[in-house]
Amino acid sequence: MFSTQTYIERRNTLKRTIGSGLILIMGNEESPMNYHDNTYRYRQDSNFLYYFGISLANLAAVIDVDSGEEIIFGDEFSMDDIIWVGPQPTLADQARKVGVYRTEAYSKLAHKLAKAKRVHFTPPYRYENKFKLSEWLGIPVSQLKEKASTDLIKAIIAQRAHKSTEEIVQIEEAVNICREMHIAAMRETRAGRKEYEIAAIIHGKALELGGELAYPIIFSVNGQTLHNHYHGNTMTEGRLALNDSGAENRMFYAGDITRTIPVGKKFTAKQKEIYNIVLKMELSAIAALKPGIQYKEVHLLANRILLEGLSDLGFIKGNIDEMLNEGVQGLFMPHGLGHAIGLDVHDMEDLGENFVGYRDGLERSTQLGLKSLRMAKELEEGYVITVEPGLYFIPELIDKWKSEKKFTNFINYEKLEQYKDFGGVRIEDNCLITADGQKTLGKPIPKTIEEVEDLKN
Repeated sequence: MFSTQTYIERRNTLKRTIGSGLILIMGNEESPMNYHDNTYRYRQDSNFLYYFGISLANLAAVIDVDSGEEIIFGDEFSMDDIIWVGPQPTLADQARKVGVYRTEAYSKLAHKLAKAKRVHFTPPYRYENKFKLSEWLGIPVSQLKEKASTDLIKAIIAQRAHKSTEEIVQIEEAVNICREMHIAAMRETRAGRKEYEIAAIIHGKALELGGELAYPIIFSVNGQTLHNHYHGNTMTEGRLALNDSGAENRMFYAGDITRTIPVGKKFTAKQKEIYNIVLKMELSAIAALKPGIQYKEVHLLANRILLEGLSDLGFIKGNIDEMLNEGVQGLFMPHGLGHAIGLDVHDMEDLGENFVGYRDGLERSTQLGLKSLRMAKELEEGYVITVEPGLYFIPELIDKWKSEKKFTNFINYEKLEQYKDFGGVRIEDNCLITADGQKTLGKPIPKTIEEVEDLKN
């Protein structure tokens, strides 16, 4: 946990922002894998962690904005519980550590909510919380998202988006765990090994350093599949392996790093050409970060570099501005440049992606690639975001566009046929927006061709 005062100040800020009513922050329950007592790794709700700091199942908390009263609802461990999980601090003791001096049995929460004139809640993403909220508040499950408090959503995002100095320490720790995960993967990736062997090394390194995975590992020779969680391929000489894996530290802050590495000891000449385009995209995008710039503009900057590089290599031809406006780049990078990161690897997106990354007057594009940009609005000091450009050769998408005769005046489909087995390249780092620019968080992780090859030799 952070200091008691940190949690008190966070809740006080929230109270000042929300004019009146009862704020409800739901914690998470255990989630069974296949029967009640066999559960997935427990993860507390991030909003509950931010304001109340306790990582225990079956908790909820309320803040009465009008009276200032704060209550954590939950049940103390019984002797039967202690037999299985060992002695535990009392809920009351843990509540005091975060500056809350009243706890009640979980069963009393429904009565508390029933007496409230207005209950502010966030959109639930776990079904057990959906069912409980529906019963307590008399709102059909299908309407909970639209009935959630926009005032509370905006207040939480405005607060959590700006990372404090103590939060940056935690994120950097997570990124440094990621660093060791990626270096281990670089050293161990070689022809003849299964992808799952490297995935096991990556996960093991996170655990070894006191962390956990922030999201399921993406490690694949088929990097053209953006979120590829299959690890059954045998790696062969001449292929690339894309490693998108991140750690969550003991304070639940996340790092999200991607590197692309040759299965062999060296990149091929063909691979170097594509890799260096992506590296230039990433370095240029990071250099452009500063308060006030729209992240959408940084995304488009990276896409311009993508098109220029592909034009130099003969994949496309024509006016770059025209291609950028029409969306030719979506064939090669069908995702956004990055997203917010913090207590969530996609920070606060449970509250609504458009609330986090957009604003009134800034509408989401329908163009392939740009429509997937999660963070588009102006950056502010204290934001932490990912920068993760990529360049992919997706056979199914190539075939679709070719059959539709899409952008035939720009795209050299004949050359693309020679790259259908290439895979994809993505490079990603995590950046803090500072008063006059940015800081790339964590210790440097090899990413130039020379750095990666030196590590493999």
